[in-house]
Amino acid sequence: MTRPNNGVSRRTILAGGAAGLAALGMPTILRAADKTLKVGVYGGFFKDSFDKHIFPEFTKATGIAVESIAEPTGEAWLVQLSQAARAGVAPADVSMMSQTALLKGAAGELWAPLDLAKMKNTASLVERFVNKYPDGRVAGIGAVSWYITLVTNTKVFPEAPTSWAALWDPANKDKLGLLALVSNSFLLEVTAATFFGGTQALDDEAGQLKAFEKLAEVKPNVKLWYRDEAQFEQALKSGEIPMGQYYHDVTGLAAADGHPVRSTFPKEGGILDSGSWAVSRASKALDEAHVFIDYMCQPQIQALMSRKVGTSPTVRRDLLDLTDAEFAAVSSDIPPIVPRYDLYLSRADWLNQKWTEMIVG
Repeated sequence: MTRPNNGVSRRTILAGGAAGLAALGMPTILRAADKTLKVGVYGGFFKDSFDKHIFPEFTKATGIAVESIAEPTGEAWLVQLSQAARAGVAPADVSMMSQTALLKGAAGELWAPLDLAKMKNTASLVERFVNKYPDGRVAGIGAVSWYITLVTNTKVFPEAPTSWAALWDPANKDKLGLLALVSNSFLLEVTAATFFGGTQALDDEAGQLKAFEKLAEVKPNVKLWYRDEAQFEQALKSGEIPMGQYYHDVTGLAAADGHPVRSTFPKEGGILDSGSWAVSRASKALDEAHVFIDYMCQPQIQALMSRKVGTSPTVRRDLLDLTDAEFAAVSSDIPPIVPRYDLYLSRADWLNQKWTEMIVG
């Protein structure tokens, strides 16, 4: 089934890039009803896909109308929600938040605690997608996820690489395109998973420095540290930059269109990033928010989002009716590399400084 090409516009928002939607989009009200829920989602094709394929089904099933709002880029939405909550106002009742933004909001008690007893479908979630406050209260529920994988041009690399270690291979000098930020490339986690036994190697500063030192060895192979995803995608298609890291579903769409590109899940796993539903503490629609999040956790709705929006499911594979091909288009059974979002909250300045000094400087 054909999925919308939700690449650049959605990805820029997902990665928290500076480009993309700079202002709040006009809300879309799908149907008048006695109850309305304001839902903030990433903009562009992503919001369009939800408006067309997902929200109308929710309204049909529950009678709750959805007013969808395109969230502005980066952490601007978190700032708006926080300022509004202090005034007792909720620009959106439910918002899709990046993991770092979710953690920052939780630190300020921005999110209304969620009651899992009111959302039976959350039992279908993979455990990592239930986000909690330190005291165990639930702050957010996994909405969607997506993979960054090892991508190659098939004309330049007839055989697919099997490990992220290919990025370090001297034979790949001046052939790589890698994401330009420590906080969206997750290359420290890739380094730790590939060479140091897992991301727990980043638990302390000594381990982080060790990962930085190892990652610095990849620099001779990097032709482009990219912020503009379209620039790298074009260079990958042409073979000018024949290897790197990119988004699995977007690469699959390019391959389906006949371009000589492939996405590979290395043996260490693809990088699994995600967004979570969170409810502003200022919302007056907490009951409706629970209904909405519960609905979105249904395996059949997660499968629908995989088919129509191009996201990876947040529920267990065995509960899904996705064919092997449909599942492979968005996900993998190989255990993923999960970003250390906690570090991008607690160590952000230090990590950015070291990244500039040792990697991209």
